[in-house]
Amino acid sequence: MKEKKISLSTKIFIALILAIIVGIAFTSHAEIAVKYIKPFGTIFLNLIKWIVCPLVFFSIMAGVISMKDIRKIGSVGVKTVVYYLCTTAFAISIGLCFASLFKSFFPALQTSDLTYKAAAKVSFMDTFVGLFPSNFLKPFLDANMLQIIIAALIIGFALLLISNGKADNDVKDFSAVETLNDIFLKVMEMIVSLSPIGVFCLLCPVVAENGPAVLGSLAKVLLVAYIAYVFHMLLVYSLSVKFAANLNPVKFFKGMSPAMIFAFSSASSVGTLPINKDCAEKLGADRDITSFVLPLGATINMDGTAIYQGVCSIFIASCFGISLTFSQLLVIVLTATLASIGTAGVPGAGMVMLAMVLQAVGLPVEGIALVAGVDRIFDMGRTVVNITGDASCAVVVSAMERRKLGKGKNA
Repeated sequence: MKEKKISLSTKIFIALILAIIVGIAFTSHAEIAVKYIKPFGTIFLNLIKWIVCPLVFFSIMAGVISMKDIRKIGSVGVKTVVYYLCTTAFAISIGLCFASLFKSFFPALQTSDLTYKAAAKVSFMDTFVGLFPSNFLKPFLDANMLQIIIAALIIGFALLLISNGKADNDVKDFSAVETLNDIFLKVMEMIVSLSPIGVFCLLCPVVAENGPAVLGSLAKVLLVAYIAYVFHMLLVYSLSVKFAANLNPVKFFKGMSPAMIFAFSSASSVGTLPINKDCAEKLGADRDITSFVLPLGATINMDGTAIYQGVCSIFIASCFGISLTFSQLLVIVLTATLASIGTAGVPGAGMVMLAMVLQAVGLPVEGIALVAGVDRIFDMGRTVVNITGDASCAVVVSAMERRKLGKGKNA
């Protein structure tokens, strides 16, 4: 009789529980967990960062080539961007609503002597110009995902145009791109197999360092954020996959559990990309669409981060005794939605977005110092929302494209 293998998601979940238990045990000696356990988690995350740039580059190129039609790419692209912008707007609105509802429960914290240096303000045109690489290698060296995506799209389009310009008996063979994509996917698979160890080593020091803070005065703010995270996923994503893709929401969340657990532990949308891709495809998303939609989503779709913006904006305003007007709330919705485009899918990126939102409505940027100490705890939850939103988009867009081509609905 064959021995039943433990699934990767079960291993990751076990590692998650062990990390919490060991982290709590090391609460009074957090420096041990940070010095001797965290480095192995950093090695694991470094390996993911190392492979993810070429993976995204060749994945998008392979996705473009496999679609074979530039019109289909345009159709998928429009649907994807509209979906991401709409869900992000919903997310920031939900965050603001929950924060306003529970504002009276927020603790009154000391706001004197706060210091936080805001990042330099970047204009829209500078951001737009920054989308396009000026050097072929620099985007890979800087891990600039938007520039890598733009480069992959341009080269993918060029390969399609070369192929379409040839006679049927002289079509160019681009199997080399598929081969390179398969190589990097296999390397990523090897790295992902180590994810239980990575989850344990990344999460344990976080629990050891932040345990007391989570149980302290900021616990209520964290609780409100997490309630909003869960509400957004259960409402927006459940309705999306149910009505747009005819997929049972319970099946969707069950299928997404490995990616969600990994995202919670690593707090990296980009790092979770390979597991997220595997989960989305098992749920019925087409491979060519996941190759395009998920890398794009890991870069521009930040629903969880948007919720974080709303909760923290209300919290910081209440700490400084400032009441936000309805027009200021609308500015927060618009700014957070647009700022999500270009935010890197790496730990801590939400802090930069929060500074932009606070500046947009005239709130003290120094207030970020109030939540900076537990930002990692916020980050773990918002990353789960971000990657789940990416997968829901892949499932929905795949179903819409199949219906458009008359291939039937997603079961």
